[in-house]
Amino acid sequence: MSSSYPNKSNQRHEQKHSSTHLHSHHHPHSHSHTHNGKLTFAVVINLLLTIVQVVGGVLSGSLSLIADALHNLSDAGAIVIAIFARKISAKKANESMTFGYQRAEIIGTLINSFTLIIVGLYLIYQAISKYFNPTEIDGWIVIWIASVALVVDIATAILTYMSGAKTSMNLRAAFIHNVSDAMASVAVIIAGILITLYQWYFVDVIATILISVYVLYHGGLLSMQSINILMQAVPQDCDVSTIKNDIENIAGVIEAIDIHVWQLDEHKLFLDCKLIIKQQTQSLEIAMIKTMLKEKYAITHSTLEVLPSGQNIEEKCY
Repeated sequence: MSSSYPNKSNQRHEQKHSSTHLHSHHHPHSHSHTHNGKLTFAVVINLLLTIVQVVGGVLSGSLSLIADALHNLSDAGAIVIAIFARKISAKKANESMTFGYQRAEIIGTLINSFTLIIVGLYLIYQAISKYFNPTEIDGWIVIWIASVALVVDIATAILTYMSGAKTSMNLRAAFIHNVSDAMASVAVIIAGILITLYQWYFVDVIATILISVYVLYHGGLLSMQSINILMQAVPQDCDVSTIKNDIENIAGVIEAIDIHVWQLDEHKLFLDCKLIIKQQTQSLEIAMIKTMLKEKYAITHSTLEVLPSGQNIEEKCY
């Protein structure tokens, strides 16, 4: 046993019930008004840019510029959803919402990922239509407007990242919106240059499809991650059989059954498990299990129910 596990003298504070619970429902948030101010500014500049790009796309005849405009509009929507979801998630737990509102950010992520998928599919549809109905394109208009868009996209991505994209899946979805739009702007600029120099109008369609594939990839990835959390799937870095073995390797534990591991949000992991352990040292084994779960798996919320050692296996599980 690791020396970091509690000894018997530390167990006087353990609750000596057959079912023990370690749930903490007060989750402090450090989101500031400054961060929301940055995100609001990002929304405003994206909406203005969308208008400029749509006008430029119509005047130049460039589908990729209009595609980039739609993506920018989705960026603004993604940030609005992120702000709204973050405000809801900051609300404290109450009698009707005992786990709190943290999953509001996961729902925001799911909405944003679905908008990415819808935008990606729409752009592919438009690219195919443009391929069969080619039109002349003014490359210089495309280059200038896409260059302005690139600057705005980079600025928006930085603002979103500084507002918490590194630690929040919800804001990370909005950040990916911005990064993918910056890449889209680069693709549009390249298309504009090739159109201006060589009149290769087909690159406008190619640029649009490349943007679409990138958008669909990240939309699908984020939607699967958020759906897994909402469906209470086992977290990606956890293996139930390995956790079972680690619990049963603790001296005094006879068997661990009916193990459930899930996430409340992208940071908080929960475990529920039934145990058959030696009754004489019950409190010690429970403390050791909780310490092991916290140190090895970052599971700080665990519910461990102790069953009588003589109970039939059919009666142990639901």
